[in-house]
Amino acid sequence: MMVVSTYIGIYYNVVICIAFYYFFSSMTHVLPWAYCNNPWNTPDCAGVLDASNLTNGSRPAALPGNLSHLLNHSLQRTSPSEEYWRLYVLKLSDDIGNFGEVQLPLLGCLGVSWVVVFLCLIRGVKSSGKVVYFTATFPYVVLTILFVRGVTLDGAFTGIMYYLTPQWDKILEAKVWGDAASQIFYSLGCAWGGLITMASYNKFHNNCYRDSIIISITNCATSVYAGFVIFSILGFMANHLGVDVSRVADHGPGLAFVAYPEALTLLPISPLWSLLFFFMLILLGLGTQFCLLETLVTAIVDEVGNEWILQKKTYVTLGVAVAGFLLGVPLTSQAGIYWLLLMDNYAASFSLVIISCIMCVSIMYIYGHRNYFQDIQMMLGFPPPLFFQICWRFVSPAIIFRLKNATKPSRDWGPALLEHQTGRYAPTIPPSPEDGLEVQPLHPDKAQLPMVGSNGSRLQDSRI
Repeated sequence: MMVVSTYIGIYYNVVICIAFYYFFSSMTHVLPWAYCNNPWNTPDCAGVLDASNLTNGSRPAALPGNLSHLLNHSLQRTSPSEEYWRLYVLKLSDDIGNFGEVQLPLLGCLGVSWVVVFLCLIRGVKSSGKVVYFTATFPYVVLTILFVRGVTLDGAFTGIMYYLTPQWDKILEAKVWGDAASQIFYSLGCAWGGLITMASYNKFHNNCYRDSIIISITNCATSVYAGFVIFSILGFMANHLGVDVSRVADHGPGLAFVAYPEALTLLPISPLWSLLFFFMLILLGLGTQFCLLETLVTAIVDEVGNEWILQKKTYVTLGVAVAGFLLGVPLTSQAGIYWLLLMDNYAASFSLVIISCIMCVSIMYIYGHRNYFQDIQMMLGFPPPLFFQICWRFVSPAIIFRLKNATKPSRDWGPALLEHQTGRYAPTIPPSPEDGLEVQPLHPDKAQLPMVGSNGSRLQDSRI
C-alpha cells in the first residue's frame, strides 16, 4: 500500500499542476487554445472557431464548403487544443527516453501544488479536515453549474444518449471488467492505505458500516452525474461539427486537457467556464492528494513512534512534500507525460485489485473470518450482515481471481519494430489479417493510435 501510495502521490500532483497551468491560462479574454494563429500551431491545425469564421464570409474559394468534412474527415486535421497540449504545454518529445528540457511553467505550477498541499496538511488531520469540507463539496456546485449549462445546449441529448447506451458486445471482454474494477478501486481509495489511515482517527465505536454504504453510493452517483456533465458538452461539440459523439470523445488526459477544453471554446464567455472546470479539477485532485500525503506521513510517524517525531510531525510532512516535488521534476520534462502514463497504467491500476485480493484472503482465511466478524461486532454492537459475510469470504475473492484474464497481452504486444520481433521476442500469437494490425514505430507526431472512448468505442483518429 505504501509503495502504491508513493507512486500515485508523485505523479498525481503533476496532474494537479497541469490543471493549475490551464487554470492560470484561462485568465484571459480569449482562451489560448481557441484559434490556430499562435506561434506553436502547425499548418495542419484546423480550429472549430477558425473554420466557423471562414464560413461566415472570409473562406477562400479553394476551400471545400462542407465544414464537417473539412474539419473531421481529413486525417491531417489537428485541433488547436491538441496542439496547445502537445506542442506548447508539454512540448512533447519524440521518445520516452528523450527527456529534453524541464518545462519551467509546469515546474512552477508543481511547486504551487506541493505548497498548497503542505499548507493544508501542516497540522495534520486537524487542518486537512477543515479544508476537505470545501474541496469535497464545492465541486458539486461547479458540476451543477456546468450541468445546467450543458443540458441547455443543442446536441446535449445526443451526447447523453451516447453516454447511457451500452455496448453489449463488450460485456464478455475480460479487459472491460478489469478496467471497471481498477476504476472503482481507484475512485473508492481501496488498497491505497488512505482509508485505514483516516479511519484510525475515528472514535472506536464509529459506525463504519453506515459510512461505507454512504461513501460507496455517493462515489458511484457522483461518477454518473459527472458523466452527464461531460457528455452534454461533448454532444454539443459533436452537433456543432456535424459528427458522431465518438469522434470527439476521448479518455484520460486527452479528455480533461484536449477534448473538453476544445468544447468549452464553443460556449459564450468561454474563459469563465474554463476557470470553473479547471478549478473543479484542482479541488478534486487536492482532496485525493491530501489523503495520499497523510497516509505516507502517518505511516512514517507510526513506524518510528518516538516522542520527538510525534512532536515534529510538521517537519515530516515538509520532508515528504519536498521529496515528492523533487521526484516529480522529471515528469515536467518533455518526456514526462510518457512516464506519467506509464506509472498510472502499471503502478496504480490493476495492482490495487491484487492488493485488495491479498487483503481479503488474508483477513478471511488467515486471520479468520470468525475473529474478524467478532471484532466488527465489538466495535459496532452488531455483526456484519450475512450478505457482506458471503461476499468477503467467497464472492469477492472469486471475482478478483477471475479478473486475472484481463491481464493477458493483446495480439500485437511486443517490440514496436519488425526487426526486433524475432527469437525470444517473437509473438506467441501472430496477428491475424482481420485484426488490421500494422506494426509501426511509435512516434507521437505520426503514429495514429486507437483510443477507447468512455463507452468502449475505438477512436481511430486520436493522437497520443
